[in-house]
Amino acid sequence: MNTTAPDSAPRVPAPLPARSLAPDIARGLMLALIAVANVSWLLWGHDGSVGLTPHVPAQGTADSVLQFVMTVAVDHRAMPLFAFLFGYGMVQFHRSRTDRGIQSRIVRVMMRRRHWAMVLLGLLHAALLFSGDVLGAYGVAALLLVWIFFDRRDRTVLIWICVIAGIMALGSLFMVVGGVMTSLFAPDEVLAEMASGTEELGAGVVRELSYGQSYLPSMLVRVMMWIPITLQGALMVVVPAAIMIGWLAARRRVLDEPWDHVRLLRRVAIGGIMIGWLTGLPDALMNAGLLPLPEGVYWMFVGVNYLGGLACGLGYAAAFGLLAMAWQGRRAGRASAPGRSTGPLVRALSALGQRSLTFYLFQSVVLAPLFAAWGLGVAQYVSTTGAVAIAFAVWLLSLPIALAMDSRGLRGPAEMLLRKMTYGTHDPRPERASSHVG
Repeated sequence: MNTTAPDSAPRVPAPLPARSLAPDIARGLMLALIAVANVSWLLWGHDGSVGLTPHVPAQGTADSVLQFVMTVAVDHRAMPLFAFLFGYGMVQFHRSRTDRGIQSRIVRVMMRRRHWAMVLLGLLHAALLFSGDVLGAYGVAALLLVWIFFDRRDRTVLIWICVIAGIMALGSLFMVVGGVMTSLFAPDEVLAEMASGTEELGAGVVRELSYGQSYLPSMLVRVMMWIPITLQGALMVVVPAAIMIGWLAARRRVLDEPWDHVRLLRRVAIGGIMIGWLTGLPDALMNAGLLPLPEGVYWMFVGVNYLGGLACGLGYAAAFGLLAMAWQGRRAGRASAPGRSTGPLVRALSALGQRSLTFYLFQSVVLAPLFAAWGLGVAQYVSTTGAVAIAFAVWLLSLPIALAMDSRGLRGPAEMLLRKMTYGTHDPRPERASSHVG
């Protein structure tokens, strides 16, 4: 007769479930949006900016149309998508480690080290290459959110998401009302001064200082800019809200098991994208000169645009999940691994998503020296259309590279470094797959 107490038996880690394609596909497609959204910040050598956007003045119809589309569908939309998938990855990271038998308390310590490592990587990324780094902001936001909310019940997290969304909506309303009142009653000289102040602190100045001068001075500028950008990004309500929504989605395996959440994904995809595009229209119309408002009140729709950007980012994530489900199919109610049953494009997107941190940095490694004055200086010779084409080409280039790495079982070097900084000298035998940021 066995008299051993049940709780004294050695714990055997549960077998790992098959890896779902949807989160990786979403991360891979996200990188295309990030490349397109970020490239405008590299275009030094152009006079001024379009409104409050990072876009340079259009040099033709193609530029005008593209900037209109980007303002509606890309600007302020890629960042919430990134934050949502980052939050989703945090829960995946925690779950995968606890499923291997690691105590939750230890996993929390690992997550804290991981997020501090992201802050450091973000600082290096900004100093060496790209002033618009988001890794630092997401790392700081994660440190705060995990400390306060990660172990809370779903209901508590949902309540705080609603509070944040309410604050965003109220702030957006105040900005719209304030803009209307200012445009109606402020003297012309005040409006002109406001417009001049916005231009002096706009994206054009940032581009010139970061990429229009020699390397060492520009490096110092990027470091000094990284500090406020990181704090603002971490504390800006869009990022915490998107991260916590990612938690709730990951707890329910919405992207891991999209076939069980088809109705939810469809509603979020249609509703989120529709809201996101509609709320981007006012800024796009103002920037195109089709909405007759003074330049001094171009800020009035910023809050609406950020709020709509959150909805749009969630809509894109849901749409990517549905797309991945259609590509991947379903076998006996479980995900099939992206292998020979899927085409090369699907496998490449999955491989890219598994190495999202590496290829996020890869974009800067290629684009910053290509555009900057301390590199080849291409920025001053291309318009928005040319820059977006180059950025998209860099994303396309990353697909075969990621696929080749995956076929050889190679991790992304940035993921390897982040893992080393997370585990230190106590790294267990590494699994091949889980290499996403978060």
